[in-house]
Amino acid sequence: MSDDRRVRRTRRAIQEALVALILEKGYAAVTVTDVIDRADVGRSTFYAHFTDKQDVLFSNIEQLAFLRPETSASPGELFAFSLPMFEHVWEQRRLVRALLGRRGGGLVTARGERVLGRVVREELLAAGARPSPALDRMVICVVGAVLALLRAWVDGDISATPAELDATFRTTVLPGVRSVLVRQ
Repeated sequence: MSDDRRVRRTRRAIQEALVALILEKGYAAVTVTDVIDRADVGRSTFYAHFTDKQDVLFSNIEQLAFLRPETSASPGELFAFSLPMFEHVWEQRRLVRALLGRRGGGLVTARGERVLGRVVREELLAAGARPSPALDRMVICVVGAVLALLRAWVDGDISATPAELDATFRTTVLPGVRSVLVRQ
């Protein structure tokens, strides 16, 4: 087996161990020793790949392709990222529940807000919005709506298909966004 495959396998085992532990007892209660034991790796192996449990947590974000701007490229459609994002979350719901759900803590949410905020801002600027405090507030509202829906969904508080979530998001958010864009 190549060293690259071995490295990927070890990193994946550590990442999956953290996700399982978060779902069982919450991020705050998980220790590096817990992760090492669950992943069945040595302490030096863990630290050869990650600096701490937060580093492992953030490395899991890389698997969430919906937070990458290139997934939102659909010319002319505002917030084209939303349906592909909800579909991807459904496919990765266990990981997303660990990262964004009640037991995940706020670290990933804050980082996800920043990344998603950049995507939303870029789309709004491309749609004709001008940089302003009003744009900043609109970005916060759009990101808040997306993350609130995601959290409720992955925590099981609401039941919906990805298409139903997308329709709810669009029906609720787009009219307000379009009215602000028209006034600018």
